[in-house]
Amino acid sequence: MAAVAWLAYVWRFSSAALAGSQIGGLIVNGILNAIVVLLFADLLWQSSKALIAYRMDLAEHSGSTTDELARSGRLRTLLPIFRNTLAVFIGAIAVLTILSGLGVQIAPLIAGAGIFGVAIGFGSQTLVKDILSGVFYMLDDAFRVGEYIQSGSYKGTVESFSLRSVRLRHHRGPIFTVPFGELGAIQNLSRDWVIDKMTINVTYDSDVELARKLIKKIGQELAADPEFAADTLQPLKMQGVDSFGDFAIVLRLKLMTKPGVQFPIRRRAFVMIKKAFDENGIKIAVPTVHVEGSGETAAAAHQLQRETKKAEAALLAEGDAA
Repeated sequence: MAAVAWLAYVWRFSSAALAGSQIGGLIVNGILNAIVVLLFADLLWQSSKALIAYRMDLAEHSGSTTDELARSGRLRTLLPIFRNTLAVFIGAIAVLTILSGLGVQIAPLIAGAGIFGVAIGFGSQTLVKDILSGVFYMLDDAFRVGEYIQSGSYKGTVESFSLRSVRLRHHRGPIFTVPFGELGAIQNLSRDWVIDKMTINVTYDSDVELARKLIKKIGQELAADPEFAADTLQPLKMQGVDSFGDFAIVLRLKLMTKPGVQFPIRRRAFVMIKKAFDENGIKIAVPTVHVEGSGETAAAAHQLQRETKKAEAALLAEGDAA
């Protein structure tokens, strides 16, 4: 405010000093007007940026219920895009205001910019497609920052957005920068719940009912474990016999958890199931090859092998004699 007051004073002084020169007064007034506009634009931008950063910080550290977490995730997704759009808008208005203060007719510039924008739009249809696709993804709330998504050959955790692309961090480390127009159908693997289905092969002489009871007991123990209790929605259980395979009975298992935590629970469950099956005489089936042969067959094969060797020796002897 002090700078604006001082500039206003200098503005009046300079106008009076250059009253005899119309061009000089116009230039000085235009420059001082540009300084005031830039100061005001910078004040507006810094205030908006600070407010957006404050709201993003609140969204990141507040909320405990599912609805509050969803709302905070959406805010952290949309606010960066709004910030970038606001920066472009403030910059464009400031430039037009400065040109108008310098005496430039901005109406033809706006019309020309419109025509130029149409030409650019025809020449950059892919860019326009990416931006519009991103807007509709945001309106549909298809994904948020921090969620794990998969689209075609791209998958990873959403780290950030721009006006035309999304950054995905793969679970092995690489970052994919994917334009919105190339995403297509999206699988969001971080919403609400996940059902994980598994199969275990046991031998045909195994007690299926005993296996069911053991798996149910293991599921209850995992659901009561403090490490997994908060993330387990439905404990591990056996759904029944899935099929009769060539070498095993296939048992089907089901587990319902929060997204992303089914993998450690599944690994712990497999270890516990293997131990329980070994203690109760239930064998996990693996494909094997069993070959049988009688004594007479083996003796005949051995005799045939000896006769073949004798015939080969006779042929060699005849060849040497010749």
